Amino acid sequence: MRLFNVSHPASFLLTGIPGLESSHSWLAGPLCVMYAVALGGNTVILQAVRVEPSLHEPMYYFLSMLSFSDVAMSMATLPTVLRTFCLNARSIAFDACLIQMFLIHSFSMMESGILLAMSFDRYVAICDPLHYATVLTNGVIAGIDVAVTARSFITLFPLPFLFKRLPVCRSNVLSHSYCLHPDMMKLACADITVNSIYGFFVLISTFGMDMFFIFLSYVLILRSVMAIASRKERLKALNTCVSHILVVLAFYVPMIGVSVVHRFGEHAPRYIHVFMSNVYLFVPPVLNPLIYSAKTKDIRRAIVRMFHRIKM
Repeated sequence: MRLFNVSHPASFLLTGIPGLESSHSWLAGPLCVMYAVALGGNTVILQAVRVEPSLHEPMYYFLSMLSFSDVAMSMATLPTVLRTFCLNARSIAFDACLIQMFLIHSFSMMESGILLAMSFDRYVAICDPLHYATVLTNGVIAGIDVAVTARSFITLFPLPFLFKRLPVCRSNVLSHSYCLHPDMMKLACADITVNSIYGFFVLISTFGMDMFFIFLSYVLILRSVMAIASRKERLKALNTCVSHILVVLAFYVPMIGVSVVHRFGEHAPRYIHVFMSNVYLFVPPVLNPLIYSAKTKDIRRAIVRMFHRIKM
């Protein structure tokens, strides 16, 4: 108990976009649209995979996991973001902020793990198609889902406790409309070396390794595709990877930007930090269902059939 017998504020104050406080009510409209697209689009994909027998394949099971993580991420940020921009209600209880921080980082890590699993799916489908059905069985897919979820929650479980042991006495004003560990650490008036090292370890051992293996899988995929004699077949094989590549870029490019800004951009304007974090959290859940709906014929057809049945 003595470990947490330190000074903490009863609550934190969240921040919208610095310098645009007077425009928050106008920004609430686009934010609501983004949340509607993210929640609606991903829910439609989840329902389509559930009810359409043609989508009961490994690729679409992984897509449904991705949609679930996007819905969960949106739900984790929605209450504080809309309260900050719509109602100018900036306060969040200390413990509630810790919970939100844990959920945001956990669902983000979960999405990274799912993207890695999807790259493995594409690798097996293209490089070893004859064994695709025997390698990616329902049991294996369920095991991957459990492993990705367990990794996220177990790895990040210490994070709230590592922060809770730090005294917060400088300020209680956060830089965003939600709680992130790097942002909260800046408010501590004690040595944050342990938090920084652990955060860096998590970043490299999970997100970094996921990126490495995704890159490696596509190197192997490209090598296998280049061995195909027919140009038409090569393009057909690569086309099955386009949606996944776009989703990977939509997730990792903003994440790398946020990490660089937080660790090396101390003198960068505050709006740069806020903008990069907002892109990282808000854009992937919006783009993912749009990308897969636009680039995957099976998804489009399943959604059309599903809505046609609803109308009937």
